[in-house]
Amino acid sequence: MAVLPSGSDVLAQDSLSALLLPFWQLVIGGFVLLALVTSVHRLARRGRSRMTTGLLVTASVIVGLAVVGVLLQ
Repeated sequence: MAVLPSGSDVLAQDSLSALLLPFWQLVIGGFVLLALVTSVHRLARRGRSRMTTGLLVTASVIVGLAVVGVLLQ
């Protein structure tokens, strides 16, 4: 027969994960920012025409994700 944890154990685990959650969000955000800076740097080195195309594609993706987000709400 399984023993269920008491209410205080569950609350302690929830508070610990609540404290760690912002840290992991910062770590993931840092990696995303690093990838973004690296890709923009490589794109900028390739020239003006590719940079314009890259910006247009990025803007289209942002608008598309925003539309999908609004439609799914």
